[in-house]
Amino acid sequence: MTAHSDTSTLHIQLQRDGFAFLTADQMRDLLQAQALSDWPAFAASWNDLGPDTYLAARGRQRRRRHAVYAADASGEIRREPHQPHYQSLTYNTLQGDIQRWFDPVQQAIAEGPSLRRILAFSRELFGALAPATRHWHIEVHQFRIEARAGEAGEPTPEGVHRDGVDYVLVLLIDRANIESGTTTIHAHDGTLLGSFTLTHALDAALVDDARVYHGVTAVTPLDPKHPAHRDVLVVTFKAST
Repeated sequence: MTAHSDTSTLHIQLQRDGFAFLTADQMRDLLQAQALSDWPAFAASWNDLGPDTYLAARGRQRRRRHAVYAADASGEIRREPHQPHYQSLTYNTLQGDIQRWFDPVQQAIAEGPSLRRILAFSRELFGALAPATRHWHIEVHQFRIEARAGEAGEPTPEGVHRDGVDYVLVLLIDRANIESGTTTIHAHDGTLLGSFTLTHALDAALVDDARVYHGVTAVTPLDPKHPAHRDVLVVTFKAST
């Protein structure tokens, strides 16, 4: 795909492969970068994420916030009342079958132009791939994975997995003083289909969750004397009744 990607090219790639990697330049074109007018505040909000206490109990370091939206095929994308994140053990063997409550995404971020544009783009893209879907359940996750000396950070502590949704967007917000963090895509039989590393803000991975599995390798500090983190936004779309 060229730096001037359009959604029709992206549709073809997702239909063919079940996943796509987009560079920051491609995503800027697709998101219409001028629409991301609050991006500095949006990216800075990752500095104010609450601890993931469910993972901390297992000795893993991750911070996050969470929000839920509902959308029709067209019209308003509405934020829903704050609610828990739930995955069955089928999809998350580490933390499945429990209701996990996380701090909500801050209101200014949840209603701000950057996140609203990302959600609108996602609905346009995923809606075109599933034209029969009239209603979507959307979840938004802000993640910060922290790495320390002698303690790697695990972006996907549950391993290679599916999320139990229809489509997933993973958007890099920032990475500081880390190495690795390679996204891998796998067929149902475990065959490696592709791999790439999100390295620049707005690098993105798009996944057809029913067709492929995905995971991310652990991150380690480049300089163990200084803080190290990987910040991503994950948006999931699931057809709802």
